[in-house]
Amino acid sequence: MTHIVVIGGGQAGASLVAKLRNLGFDGKLTLIGAEPVPPYQRPPLSKAYLLGDMALERLFLRPESFYADQNITLRLGQAITEIDPVARTVRLGDEVIAYDQLALTTGSVPRRLPAAVGGDLDNVFVVRALADVDAMADRVTDGARALIVGGGYIGLEAAAVAARRGVQVTLVEMSDRILQRVACSQTSDFFRDLHRGHGVDIREGTGLVRLLGTDGRVSGAELGDGSTLELDFAVVGVGIVPDTGLAEQAGLTLDNGIAVDELGRTSDQSIWAAGDCASFPHQGARIRLESVPHAIDQAECIAENMLGAGRTYVPKPWFWSDQYDVKLQIAGLNTGYDRVVRRDGDKGAVSFWYFRKDRLLAVDAMNDPRGYMIGKRLIDAGKSAAPEVIADPDADLKALLRG
Repeated sequence: MTHIVVIGGGQAGASLVAKLRNLGFDGKLTLIGAEPVPPYQRPPLSKAYLLGDMALERLFLRPESFYADQNITLRLGQAITEIDPVARTVRLGDEVIAYDQLALTTGSVPRRLPAAVGGDLDNVFVVRALADVDAMADRVTDGARALIVGGGYIGLEAAAVAARRGVQVTLVEMSDRILQRVACSQTSDFFRDLHRGHGVDIREGTGLVRLLGTDGRVSGAELGDGSTLELDFAVVGVGIVPDTGLAEQAGLTLDNGIAVDELGRTSDQSIWAAGDCASFPHQGARIRLESVPHAIDQAECIAENMLGAGRTYVPKPWFWSDQYDVKLQIAGLNTGYDRVVRRDGDKGAVSFWYFRKDRLLAVDAMNDPRGYMIGKRLIDAGKSAAPEVIADPDADLKALLRG
């Protein structure tokens, strides 16, 4: 009987095994996750779950009974230590498991501060896994003092939750502005004003020199602007890197992640990869996407290809972030933009539209679901729009879809 093994119990892994069963695969199917809980949603961890607005069971992508009902062997709290691509086996502790096809959905791991600058002190947290947020939850209390290191979406979301809980928050970003790597200056301006309006002390162009500790626990910080802070905890949100350790051990080709072809297959014909951990060809380049929709779509495409479909994966990138009462929705990829057009909507809604010459690349929409949806449909269809039409708040954007 054919045996498909999936390593990585996150969104991509859960989507892949569910899709295989949905497509009629009736062979042996095993999903192996290093965490001791069934696959769960990560985005709510730093938002609704940390705020106490979402129970643990609501985080789960599917009830644990789903896997048994679908005859999917779920191995939790266990990490694969070795892949033997020649023998087509994986090692799980003392157990050796044979596979016919293997999928790596190992996701990504957060960057951490080195011990030399205090990264090993207690009460220094990252926001990636359930255990990280559970460890942090008791510290996020009214009157506590926190430092957020990093002004990307991870850091800003953590700052928003902490501020809502009454924490005194200082956020430092080494670059000239928050969101510099991922968004235009207009989007940065919007979120800087939003956070400062909620009492967050944002310091741009300012790095962390070192965290200070008392009895092994973080108690303060020295910043690049010469100031010092007294702290109760710190959150490090300086990005993530693809989890490629097993792929490297197995001798697979790496290129900003596990390199896969247009079908999702790695340099080994029996091994596939999907989600944060994988880089893939797209429009003449090789890219890697970090988002829930991409993890689902690529994993489901690979499920089809494992069964012989031969379907090229074509991403339709979209992302979101929730901060205070603002929902940011992003469609497309803004790489290479040379112009940004602002569109104002109702009740404070605003969107920024990225162009390269006359081509629409991406949209950042703040509390503007209509603008986001129209922008996404245009981008997915390979259509554009005249910038002057986008900028006119009275223009009928729906007419663009009919053009």
